[in-house]
Amino acid sequence: MKTIVIIPALNEEGAIADLVRATLEQQVEGVIVVDNGSSDDTADLAANAGALVVSERRRGYGFACAAGVSAAADADILLFLDGDYSSLPEDIPKLVDPIKRGEADLVLGSRFLGHIEPGAMPLHQRFGNWLSAWLMRRLYHMPVTDLGPYRAIRSDLLRALDMQEMTFGWPTEMMVKAAKRHARIVEVPVSWRLRRAGKSKISGTVRGSALAAWYILGVTLRYAVK
Repeated sequence: MKTIVIIPALNEEGAIADLVRATLEQQVEGVIVVDNGSSDDTADLAANAGALVVSERRRGYGFACAAGVSAAADADILLFLDGDYSSLPEDIPKLVDPIKRGEADLVLGSRFLGHIEPGAMPLHQRFGNWLSAWLMRRLYHMPVTDLGPYRAIRSDLLRALDMQEMTFGWPTEMMVKAAKRHARIVEVPVSWRLRRAGKSKISGTVRGSALAAWYILGVTLRYAVK
């Protein structure tokens, strides 16, 4: 099964080249970096490291992910990985192997089941993840502990989900729509460490954290009544 890694990136020049090279060392068939309007050298560094670079000028995590999906038309498995090197490419087999073995349709990387480096996840982010995961369990009967961005999904399933949320709520939409289709969803432990460079678009600012929480909770509750 052909695995393509999609990395949405916005001003990640301090981490992107090393991340792409480390990802290509895994058993994947390609890496797509979606430059979401960077003002630094993210795109050039990613291309020089071996990634296919796609430009998506419309700001939004969902727009970037969707652009990567469109560029990976021949993939069987799509794996999503943030561009700041907080997640380890070495964990990729944990995420893709259950799909390759026919045991899962969507595999979620749980930082709470794995290892979180001290200082890598602020208290407000931990609380937001706990609350969102609790709602997922109550509303969708989905046994999850985390709503992290590190995940792998069968490409045919993702395309069938008709993704609409072009914000930070995109990963949540993927989860709730997959749950409503009775897809096989499993969690695996992954590591989470301090980002290599720059500032997080979510936990790095109060505005970013508030917006992410708004989108995530909004999507979680909206699809529960559809």
